Amino acid sequence: MKRQWLLFSQTVTVLLAVYFVVLTFKPEWLQRSPRQAVVSLLEAPGGSSAAPTPAPGSLAAAARSASAAVVSINTSKAAAPNPNRNDPWFRFFFGDADAAPQSGLGSGVIVSPEGFVLTNNHVVEGADEIEVVLADSRRVLAKVIGTDPDTDLAVLKIAADKLPVIVLGNSDRLLVGDSVLAIGNPFGVGQTVTSGIVSALGRNQLGINTFENFIQTDAAINPGNSGGALVDVNGHLMGINTAIYSRSGGSMGIGFAIPVSTAKQVLQSIVENGRVVRGWIGVEPNELTPEIAETFGLRNAANLRGVIITGVLQGGPAAQAGIKPGDVIVAVAGQAVTNVAELLTRVAALAPGQIAAFDLQRQGQRAEVKVTPGVRPAPKTQR
Repeated sequence: MKRQWLLFSQTVTVLLAVYFVVLTFKPEWLQRSPRQAVVSLLEAPGGSSAAPTPAPGSLAAAARSASAAVVSINTSKAAAPNPNRNDPWFRFFFGDADAAPQSGLGSGVIVSPEGFVLTNNHVVEGADEIEVVLADSRRVLAKVIGTDPDTDLAVLKIAADKLPVIVLGNSDRLLVGDSVLAIGNPFGVGQTVTSGIVSALGRNQLGINTFENFIQTDAAINPGNSGGALVDVNGHLMGINTAIYSRSGGSMGIGFAIPVSTAKQVLQSIVENGRVVRGWIGVEPNELTPEIAETFGLRNAANLRGVIITGVLQGGPAAQAGIKPGDVIVAVAGQAVTNVAELLTRVAALAPGQIAAFDLQRQGQRAEVKVTPGVRPAPKTQR
């Protein structure tokens, strides 16, 4: 019995010694594996490895279809030399450093396989170098084919293979309330898609362009979006984003896009003629206010709808056709005219050299005159 107790004591002593040695030099051997917590998760069918499926009502297909043809535009302009750079006193106080070159940012839309890109005139105006960055990260230099400051549009051309091209829609069929997407590169963060609806159509008299017929949308448009695409739920181009109403510089839910119907006319005219050719008749139009009506002695002015002519260029197309100051133009080529913006648009759409009928109110009587429009002079900023 005594021998068994001695053997037990020695065994316990050895085991304790081994335990303390292991505890001192290899404590990790004695650590127990943590118990795995059990979490039950519910996952959507398909799992994480499946390709994403658009949710019902998603505009992902439209965004994917149009985004490939929307590009970023980087512009640079060399700094003008300082006129005082040769003045020794100026150089003594300010040094020899010239002003830094200027850079700009905007967006554009590839509209043909030949490499024509639509953007805003204000995006590329005055630029010495224009770089276009495609959605697939390719970078190519662009050439300005022509610009149209009257609509704030410009046409560029790039040379690259396998260019994605956007499908042109019919902006004349847009309705207030239609869903639209605005695609561009706001603030240079990268291509961005925002959604909204058509808030209004035919916006004019905003003082932005000479010819205004804007699509208004609440899809967020920010600096850098200018020249980008406004597309419908099918990914078809409906307009070129061009301006925002903002007190802060960022989107406040009021953005404006040039309808694709206007952009297409400008594109075709610039490609064919190098500039936009518009009709012109040589008159000074004004809104028909009670004060102006009284000045010209118009009767029943409150019932008149049209644009009053307050000046006629001597020898111009209107003068040759017999239009006089005080005449009220109520229709051009069968299309009604109610304000100056509409008159400018109607006349600009006339083909120079082709006779058009103008309906007038003259001294209370209806009259019709035949006018042969001339070519509208190009603005001084025309490239």
